[in-house]
Amino acid sequence: MRSVCLLLIILIHAVLLSGCAAAVTSAAGIGGSAAITHTMNGITYRTFTAPEAKVRVATIKALDRMQIKLTSDGFQEKSNIRLVTAKTTERKIEIQLEPISPNTTRMRVIAKKGTGIFYDASTAEEIIQQTKLSLG
Repeated sequence: MRSVCLLLIILIHAVLLSGCAAAVTSAAGIGGSAAITHTMNGITYRTFTAPEAKVRVATIKALDRMQIKLTSDGFQEKSNIRLVTAKTTERKIEIQLEPISPNTTRMRVIAKKGTGIFYDASTAEEIIQQTKLSLG
């Protein structure tokens, strides 16, 4: 009789607690996606409520503040997407600025380590955060 009661208690707790895992996972997902979004391969995105030209200036200031050397700044062929590239001794940085509307710009940052097989999401995130700081 005692083992049956113990089994019932365990089953009841398992049923009641299984709903908590889903709630915690949902809450973490909502909070984590509030500002910066990642894809599985380490590419980092953020949308700013600012014109592309203003985000570009803020991005260049951020790279300068981080002492990351700007290597090029121009538009991709046949598109309105600005491509800013930069580098450090161990990283190659690619930043795309895409105007979504006159006052909204999507920023995509890729920071590659070494030969370009590995990505550095934390550096990409910091570039976005420093750009946000420069925008004020």
